[in-house]
Amino acid sequence: MSGFPKYIHLRVHTEYSLLEGATRLKKLPELCKANDMPAIALTETNNLFSALEFSVLFKDNGLQPIIGCQIDFKFTDMVSDRRARTTAPIVLLAKDELGYKNLMKLSSEMYVQNDDEKVEISIETLERHADGLICLTGGSRGPLGQLILAAQDKAARDLLLKFQNIFSDRLYLELQRHPQGAGLPKEENDTEPFFIEMAYDLSIPLIATNDVYFDNIEMYEAHDALLCIADGAYVDQQEPRRTVTNQHYFKTQEEMAALFADLPEALESTVEVAQRCAFMATCRDPILPLFASDEITELNRQAKDGLKNRLAIISHAAPVSEYDERLDFELKIIEQMGFPGYFLIVADFIKWAKEKDIPVGPGRGSGAGSLVAYALTITDLDPLRYNLLFERFLNPDRISMPDFDIDFCMDRREEVIQYVQQKYGHDKVGQIITFGALLSKAAIRDMGRVLQMPYGQVDRLAKLIPIEGVKPLSIEQALAEEPRLKAEAEREEVVDRLLNYGQKVEGLLRNAATHAAGIVISDRPLDDLVPVYKDSRSNMPATQFNMKWVEQAGLVKFDFLGLKTLTAIQNAIDLIIASGRSLHQSADGRQLFQPIENAENQINTIPLDDKSTYDLYASAKTVAVFQVESSGMMDALKRMKPTSIEDIVALVALYRPGPMENIATYCDVKNGVKDRVSIHPMIDHILEETQGIIVYQEQVMQIAQIMAGYSLGEADLLRRAMGKKIKAAMDAERPKFEAGAKNNGISTKKASEIFDLLEKFANYGFNKSHAAAYAVVSYQTAWLKANHPLEFMAGAMNCDLHLTDKLSQYVDEVRKGLKLPFISPCVNRSQPKFSVSENSLVYGLAGLKNVGLEAMGALVNVRNNKVFVNLFDFARRLDLRKIGKRPLEMLVQAGAFDVLDNNRHRVFKSLDALVAYSAAINDQKMSKQVSLFGDGGDDLPEPVLPSVSDWLPAERLSREFSAIGFYVTGHPLDDYKSAFKVNQILTIEEVEEKALSGPCLVKIAGVVVGRQERKSARGNRFAFVQLSDFTGNFEVTLFSEVLEKSRNNLESGARIILTVEASLEGEQLKLLCRSIANIDEAISTETSHGIKIFVEDKKVLPSIISVLDQASENKKIVSKGPIHLCLIDSGLPGEVELDTGLNCDTSPQIRGAIKSLDGVLDVQEI
Repeated sequence: MSGFPKYIHLRVHTEYSLLEGATRLKKLPELCKANDMPAIALTETNNLFSALEFSVLFKDNGLQPIIGCQIDFKFTDMVSDRRARTTAPIVLLAKDELGYKNLMKLSSEMYVQNDDEKVEISIETLERHADGLICLTGGSRGPLGQLILAAQDKAARDLLLKFQNIFSDRLYLELQRHPQGAGLPKEENDTEPFFIEMAYDLSIPLIATNDVYFDNIEMYEAHDALLCIADGAYVDQQEPRRTVTNQHYFKTQEEMAALFADLPEALESTVEVAQRCAFMATCRDPILPLFASDEITELNRQAKDGLKNRLAIISHAAPVSEYDERLDFELKIIEQMGFPGYFLIVADFIKWAKEKDIPVGPGRGSGAGSLVAYALTITDLDPLRYNLLFERFLNPDRISMPDFDIDFCMDRREEVIQYVQQKYGHDKVGQIITFGALLSKAAIRDMGRVLQMPYGQVDRLAKLIPIEGVKPLSIEQALAEEPRLKAEAEREEVVDRLLNYGQKVEGLLRNAATHAAGIVISDRPLDDLVPVYKDSRSNMPATQFNMKWVEQAGLVKFDFLGLKTLTAIQNAIDLIIASGRSLHQSADGRQLFQPIENAENQINTIPLDDKSTYDLYASAKTVAVFQVESSGMMDALKRMKPTSIEDIVALVALYRPGPMENIATYCDVKNGVKDRVSIHPMIDHILEETQGIIVYQEQVMQIAQIMAGYSLGEADLLRRAMGKKIKAAMDAERPKFEAGAKNNGISTKKASEIFDLLEKFANYGFNKSHAAAYAVVSYQTAWLKANHPLEFMAGAMNCDLHLTDKLSQYVDEVRKGLKLPFISPCVNRSQPKFSVSENSLVYGLAGLKNVGLEAMGALVNVRNNKVFVNLFDFARRLDLRKIGKRPLEMLVQAGAFDVLDNNRHRVFKSLDALVAYSAAINDQKMSKQVSLFGDGGDDLPEPVLPSVSDWLPAERLSREFSAIGFYVTGHPLDDYKSAFKVNQILTIEEVEEKALSGPCLVKIAGVVVGRQERKSARGNRFAFVQLSDFTGNFEVTLFSEVLEKSRNNLESGARIILTVEASLEGEQLKLLCRSIANIDEAISTETSHGIKIFVEDKKVLPSIISVLDQASENKKIVSKGPIHLCLIDSGLPGEVELDTGLNCDTSPQIRGAIKSLDGVLDVQEI
C-alpha cells in the first residue's frame, strides 16, 4: 500500500447479497490491493452470511475487514401517506465487539421475529441494539431520502434527530453520486441539498459512499439481468423495475476523490470510520452445553454399565479383560482431550431414539472404532469383533473434535431433532445454512427468461451443456467442448448475449437453504455466537454462517442424517409383522434363526452367517440391496462369491477409483485361482482377512505399529500425512519408519519398499470402521431380500414412491428377477403404499404420478373391507372432489379402475359426470336429507356413461406410461412380435442367451427410456441409452459417430431398431451400438401378410372400416395385405370367413388397433 488512503469503500455487496451483489468475495482482497485500499466494509443486504469468512480472508491478506450490514429499516409510521414504501436501507458498521454482537442480534431478529415476507427492523429494535454501531443514513434510497422525495421534509428531519439521539457521534449522513450523462440521477439531485443542509444544521458529519454491486462497468448489463432474475422481471419490460446505475462498481480512490472534490470532508469521513472500526470477528474453540455436573464420572458410569450389558448378550471376540482394558484406555483419552460431554450428548439422543423405536444406523465413519461408543449404544458394531481402531477416530496427537455422523430413519429423523430442541432449548439448537449457486444450466435458463427468449430455444441451449460427474460444465468449458453451442452463439446475437451474461453471473449464489443433516447445539442462545437465519420452510432457526464457518465460530455440529435404507428395513419389518409372523419366521413357516429374548424383531440380531444371503450376493441378485446395486458391484460380487461379512466389508472399501484394481486379485486369491503374495511374514496376520492386500487405513496404521514400533496415535499421523500427500511430513517419517523396522530385523531396503507401498495404499485406503458399518447395513438388506423378498421389495419401493426410475427397476426385479407375483394398481386391492397380500406384491396407489398419499389414504379408508362394486358405488361412497380431477385421471390411465370397467377411455370421459354425481350425493348426506328410499342421495339417478370405444393399444399404453412411469399391462412393442421374427430382430432375453456362446452382432428393438451423454478423456462424445422391450430393460453404449447420426431417434418414447455388438464381460452383458433406425422404417416390407379378423359382434364392423380408412391416409405404409373377416355368431351355421377384397395397411399398429375394438375376438396373420 502506498501513502495514506483518500477514500475507503464502506458499502460493498458480494455474492452473499443473494442475486443482488455480483462482486465475488474471494476477489475483494485483490481489488483492494490493486486500488491501494487498506480496508473496506462489507455490507450485505439484510444478512451477515459472510462476516466471519470476510474477516479471516482479509486478515490473511493483511487487510482490515469492517463488518457491516445494509438493513431494511421500517419507517412507515413516520409517513402520513400509507401508499409510500414501507422500508428503506440504512447501513450499520461494527465499531467494536459490542457493536458486532448487537449487529448479530439485529440481523437475527430480522428473521426470527418477523414473518417470512417481512425482513425489517423497527426504530425500537434498532434503539435496543445500537451500542457499538456506526450508522450511515442510506443516501437517497434510504429512509431520509425517501421521505424527502415524498415531500415529507419535517418527517425526514424528525427521523434524523431520532437517529442522532440513538447513535450520537456514531451517525454519518450518507451521500451518493452516480452521474448519468449530464448530471446526477433525479433522486440524488433532489435529496443532496437537503442532506447537506441538515448535516450542517445538526452538526452531523457527511460521508461519501458508492454502494458497490459489481467489480467494473463491463459487468453492469449482466448485473442488471441478475436483478431481473431476482425480481421475476424482464430486461426490456416497460413497467418500472429495480435497477442500479452503471456507476455502482468498485471505483478507485481517484474516481471517488474527483466525484466529491467539492466535499472533501465526506471523503475524509470514510477513512475516519475505518479507523474507528478497529474490530474483526475471530474464530473460537468449540463450545458445548454442560450435560452433567461431573461429565467424566457420568461418562465412566454409563460406559461401564453399557459394556456390561453388551457383553451379556454378544459373542465375545476377546477375553472380557481385553474389553475392559480397551474401555479404560479410550475413557482416559476422551477425558484427556476434553470430550466426555460430546459423547454423553450423542449417546443421550440416540438412546432416546431407540427407546422410541426410531431406527438408528449401526454407525458411520471412524466413530464405529470406539468401544465407548459401542457401550453407550452410539454404534452397534463391536470394534474388537471387526478389529477397528479407536485412534483412527480420536487421537491425542491429532487434536480435532470427534464427529459422529448418525444415520436415522428418514421418516422419523425430525422427531429426534425435536427432542434435542426441547432438551437444550429452541434458541440454542439450530440448523446450518447452505447456499445454492447459479450453475451454468440454471444461469442459461434464468437469463433466457429475463431476455424473453422462447422457452424451447433456451431449453435446447441448456441441454447442450455437457454434464461431468453430477455437475454441468461451465459455460466457458461448454463453448470449448460443444461445437453446437458455439455455432448457436455465432448464428444469433441474442444467444451470444445470453451466454455472455451467463458466464458473468455463473457461480454467484442464488438462494439460501438449510443443510440436510447438520444441527448445532450450544450452551447459550445461538445469536450470542453467530447471526441467526430462518428458512421459510422450517420453524427451526438456522445459523447465517455455513458449515465451514459455523464451527470456527465455536459451535459444534452434529449430523442427524436421514438414511433411506433404514426406513426401507423398518418398512419391511412392519410388513412382516403385519402378515402375522416375526422376523425369524419365513413366509412358508420355517424358522430362520433362534431369536434373542426380548429382541424378537430387531434387525441387528439376525445371524451374520446366513447361507441364503451369501448365495444372493454371489448370484448378484442385489437390486435394492444397500451399497451393491450398481452393475459394477454386481460383477464384483459374481467374481468374489462372498462367504462372510468380512468379504462385504472389503468390497465396500475396494469399490472406488484406485483400489478397484485390487478387486480381481482379492477374488482370485479368495477363490484359489491365485496364490497369496506375502508383503512380509511379520504382517501376514494383519492382511489375512483381505487376501494379502492392503485395503484399510487401519491396516496401514497396524503395519506401522508392528513393523516400525509406532504407537497407534503416531501411526494415525503417518496415515494422515500419506493420505493427504503432505510431502514434508512423509520425508520426516521415512527415516523414522526405517529405523523402527531395523530394530525389528528388517533391512533398510525392504523397509523403504514397504513404506512406498504404505504410501500408495494410504492414499486410497478406506476407513474400515465406515466400511464395516455400511457392510452390516448392506447385509441386513440382503438378508431381508433373501428371506422375506416380497416385504423387502415393498419396503424399498415405499421409500421411493415418487422416483419413477427406481420403481420401474424394482417392479422389473419383482416380476422378472425374483419371479414373484405382482398385482397392478387397483382401487379394490391396492393400499396407499406398496403392500403384500396373498403372497403377491400389490402396487401402491400413491406410487402413481400426481397422486397424493393423503388422497389415496382417504380412498382406502372408505373402501375399508368392502370392495367397490362399480363406478357408481365408488362415486357414492367417496367424495371425489377430495380426490381431485388429476389424481382420478391418473388412476384411470394406470388401469386402477379396470376391475370396475375395463374400458379406460369410457371411464376417463365419465369423470366429470361421476365427480358431479359424487358431489350431489355427498352434499345431500352432509345436509342430512333422507329420502323415502334410503340414505341421503340414494334416490339420485346414476349418470349415463358415454358410449365410446376404448383407447387403441398404443394410446392405452402411452397413457399408462404417463401415469405410472413404465409399462405394466403390456408394452409398445407387443404388436411387433411377429414382425421381429420375420426380420430376425431379437429380444434382450434372446441376446443374453446368444452372447453366452461368444460376442455377436445382432439386431434388437427397444423403446427409449433415457439417455446420458458424456465426454471421453480424448474429448469425444458418447452416450448411455436406456431402453426396454417386452422381455426386460437394457442399456447400450453409443460412440460419437453413431450418436451424432442418431440423436433424432433417441428422444424418450422413440421406438427403434439397433444393430449392436453384444458380449459378456464377466457375467455382465455389454451392448455397443453400431447403427440405429426408426422401427417402422427398419422393418422389412418385402414379406407382407394379410390379416384375418375374428368378429363376434357385427356392430364392430364400421369401427374396423374406420381404422382401415385412417390407416390408408398414412403416407408411410409399412406393409400391405388382404383383409379377411371371420364371423362368429350363434345364428350362423359355424365360422363364416369373408374376403373383403380390401388390400390395406396390415402393420403391427393397425393389427393392435383392430384387436382392441369391442366385438373383435382376435386378429391373425394369413
